[in-house]
Amino acid sequence: MAIDNQQLIDAQKTLMDSLIKVMAHAIDAKSPYTGGHCQRVPALTKMLAAKACAATEGIFKDFELDEPQWYELHVAAWLHDIGKVTTPEFVVDKATKLQTIYDRIHEVRMRFEVLRRDAEIAMLQAIAEGKDAQSARKMFEDRCAELKSQWEFIAENNIGGELMSQEKQDKVREIGQQKWYRYFDRKRGLCWIDGKYLEKAPPPDEGPESLLADLPEHTEGPYHLGEITNLLIQRGTLNDDERRKINEHIVVTIDMLDAMPFPKHLKMVPEYAGGHHEKMDGSGYPKKLTGDQMSWPAKMMAVADIFEALTAADRPYKKSKTLSESLKILSFMKKDKHIDPDLFELFLRSGAYLEYAQQFLRPEQIDEVDISQYLTPPPQQATQ
Repeated sequence: MAIDNQQLIDAQKTLMDSLIKVMAHAIDAKSPYTGGHCQRVPALTKMLAAKACAATEGIFKDFELDEPQWYELHVAAWLHDIGKVTTPEFVVDKATKLQTIYDRIHEVRMRFEVLRRDAEIAMLQAIAEGKDAQSARKMFEDRCAELKSQWEFIAENNIGGELMSQEKQDKVREIGQQKWYRYFDRKRGLCWIDGKYLEKAPPPDEGPESLLADLPEHTEGPYHLGEITNLLIQRGTLNDDERRKINEHIVVTIDMLDAMPFPKHLKMVPEYAGGHHEKMDGSGYPKKLTGDQMSWPAKMMAVADIFEALTAADRPYKKSKTLSESLKILSFMKKDKHIDPDLFELFLRSGAYLEYAQQFLRPEQIDEVDISQYLTPPPQQATQ
């Protein structure tokens, strides 16, 4: 009977492990660009925990995890992003400012093409009417050069970046005010829901339209699809609605985990998994916890999640960063009290950053790093 009971417990544990990994793989498989995230974060989290357990001095000298606690951390790490199952992949993977299901920059480019053809037609009409051909061609060439410059500016700003200046924002608005003429009814050929959104659109079948616009139908649904609004995103590619949806995944994660009847030895799983977007100064989300309110495993998962995101080479909205670039960013986050300073020191001094890099980073990402610039110098010995 004792053997049967133990075999039953082992079988249940194996089944639970399989279900956990199936859910994590499903989240990774949902987006071809974030595949592996739910596998790499547990690896780095457990690597940090092992380094803390091995510490013989400092703040982690008494840190220990017994076998049930290790399993608890394992479960939490694999389930840390389970809430992303509800996040649309076109939001998670949004690579440019105008991207939804597809990149709407193609529509904008076609409008520039229309304006160029309008300019060419105007030139030919002027010549046909007997006006000065040389002057007409010069006006056409100048207009082509202007449109080319404007298109390149819009296309470049569609990529997203660290900061969009007020000058650039004003230029987007100015370019967008240009008009192109539409001849065909844009309400035809749509699914019923899109047709419903267009009920607010102007009634004429044809007429002038702005080159770039925030139309009434752009505010229908959960996300703001306005072209001007999205092109004016100051950092990255997500607008406020999309960022709220991204952040919502951690709330869903906590709700899903709280609803699961975890046994006593796994009671900390929701806290560990639900804290990886909190910050030491209380400015994180969703609960705005401070470092004092978080457990060490939750703080470890936060560092692992950030470092994996910085070094990941499979994200369409950003290029992967090198080891030195990633550690420099982590050092700024330590100074800004976003990550735990003691964990950052452990991450460096223990060599965990390099072990992870050698296992998961591409060779070209692993460059030389002088970690001494990020370490707190030891206290000076008193001199006699």
